[in-house]
Amino acid sequence: MQRVAKPKTQRGKRFLQDRESKIYENTKRAMFVKGGNTSQTVTQLLKELYTLKKIDAVMYKRKNILRPFEDETPLEFFSQKCDASLFMFGSHSKKRPNNIVIGRMFDYHVLDMIELGIDSFKSMFDIEGPKCPIGTKPCIMFAGEQFDTDPDYSRLKNLFADFFRGSVIKQIRLQGIEHVIMISAVDGKIYIRNYRILLKKSGSKVPRIELEDMGPSVDFTVRRTKIASDDLYKRSLKKPKTATIKKRKNISQDAFGSQLGRIHMQKQDLSNLQTRKMKGLKRQRKDNKGQGTSPKKSKQSVEEADT
Repeated sequence: MQRVAKPKTQRGKRFLQDRESKIYENTKRAMFVKGGNTSQTVTQLLKELYTLKKIDAVMYKRKNILRPFEDETPLEFFSQKCDASLFMFGSHSKKRPNNIVIGRMFDYHVLDMIELGIDSFKSMFDIEGPKCPIGTKPCIMFAGEQFDTDPDYSRLKNLFADFFRGSVIKQIRLQGIEHVIMISAVDGKIYIRNYRILLKKSGSKVPRIELEDMGPSVDFTVRRTKIASDDLYKRSLKKPKTATIKKRKNISQDAFGSQLGRIHMQKQDLSNLQTRKMKGLKRQRKDNKGQGTSPKKSKQSVEEADT
């Protein structure tokens, strides 16, 4: 039988409520884990990618002897411990030098996992100039036919978007778009570049946009992949019925935001419709000569006949 944890304090109760499944998910957290043996390149890359996701990320500074493709249990334990659904693991060996494993979890179990090899790396500290502030939501761009044709690359594209997208927001202002992540796939290699957006004067309301390299810049090669089956992947994308907003029929909005409604009624008989009474619409009575007489004249003629 599974042990049920009951909170003894209000703080513990809030902690368990935060871990419970929700209709609308929280922002996904990412954990960065170093292997038993790492190189300076791998360590620096993990630190700088952790800086880009610093608000929604956890960094394990100690070394952990793990082999994700052989045994996934330690990563699943770390995921449940820090409530993280994304992970990046770095290691270095003679067989696989400068190795990076990026993946994500579903129900605290590994869903997708892709191994990448670092071909070249340029640190953000080697590039002069200001950097984007911490917590900036990036604009992610993808380029390359392999992301659309190759199933492994298409899943890797979805994984990168899930890893770097940050929090979900409804509105954003133009000055808030400061960071661009460009991911390209060319000839079996993946190039990741980070740019800072500069808004320059253009003589009109729309500013002129320039991109400034701010780092880090990495070139990857895909090595091993472990992708979830289609059934499990569809199950992970399933949403509860309460999360889907039903479209209200016959209700719309105009350009000014006013709510308009449409009412369906049966066809009315306008011949029996009661209208406003007017003197001009009254029928005139006809005399013996066939000429119409007004009600006032007919009343006067009756009084004269009585006299």
